[in-house]
Amino acid sequence: MKKYQITEWCHHFIKNHVKEGETCVDATAGNGNDTLLLAELVGEKGKVYAFDIQEQALRRTKERLEEKKLDSRAELILQSHEEIGEIVKEEVSCIVFNFGYLPGGDHSLSTKKESSIKAIETGLSLLKKGGLMSLCIYSGGDSGFEEKDGILQYLRTLDSKKYLVIVSEYYNRPNNPPIPAMIIKL
Repeated sequence: MKKYQITEWCHHFIKNHVKEGETCVDATAGNGNDTLLLAELVGEKGKVYAFDIQEQALRRTKERLEEKKLDSRAELILQSHEEIGEIVKEEVSCIVFNFGYLPGGDHSLSTKKESSIKAIETGLSLLKKGGLMSLCIYSGGDSGFEEKDGILQYLRTLDSKKYLVIVSEYYNRPNNPPIPAMIIKL
């Protein structure tokens, strides 16, 4: 039985959006699950840029890609997600974010409101028309609520003529469940 974790929910939309030969960004590579999915979807002619500030995250991502023989499809970058625009110079069809901390990693290292909003803004400028941005917003416990509240407030300000923003919630789950959000560039 499916548990409908936030990543599964977001992957459902990503799978229906990304096409072979496209370019995508995993702005927070983490354990490599999103990078792997994107690498599978873009095919041999596509490309994935995967960013993370932790070497441990990029190591896990590389291992995951090598295991499936997809490492040639991804470029792993040891930089913050707020620096996407310094590396990616082309339009992209999909950008994936998981805000918070690396699962199984150091909880004191987590994404922050200011850099995350800057990364979203930069990502939106790279997103092609019809492109999708997926955001998994975690809060509570170690990561607090400042980033979640800041991101959600920022999303409300996006021009409705340029972007469709859909925010969902796990309405009956306890303990500050994550919030999935999708942005489509119109």
